[in-house]
Amino acid sequence: MGSEARENFCDMLPKMAEKLGGEGLINELCNGFNLLMDKDKGVITFESLKCNSSLLGLQDLRDDELISMLKEGDYDGDGALNQMEFCVLMFRLSPELMMESEALLDHALQSEFESNVGFFDSK
Repeated sequence: MGSEARENFCDMLPKMAEKLGGEGLINELCNGFNLLMDKDKGVITFESLKCNSSLLGLQDLRDDELISMLKEGDYDGDGALNQMEFCVLMFRLSPELMMESEALLDHALQSEFESNVGFFDSK
């Protein structure tokens, strides 16, 4: 993103997650995807992102910045974002949600490890 856009960035995903819950947040991300996607292709393309970016207040982004956003989330290399890639990208761009997710994963792994330690000791 451009430096001006970065300076004005406010990570709203944690607030949305808190208010809507996990399922509600995913539904809202899907709604955002539907706003940005090319209706004929069912994915977010450069053209659809450029045409619809003003809906998200991103009309000042340059073409190279929009292309960078697409490349950042394009895991399958097709030059577009499907719904899953879009949702993953939104989570990755949210520092607070990433930290919370990492903490939850660490806790789950620690719990799993602790429950298995007793299993292996009894054998």
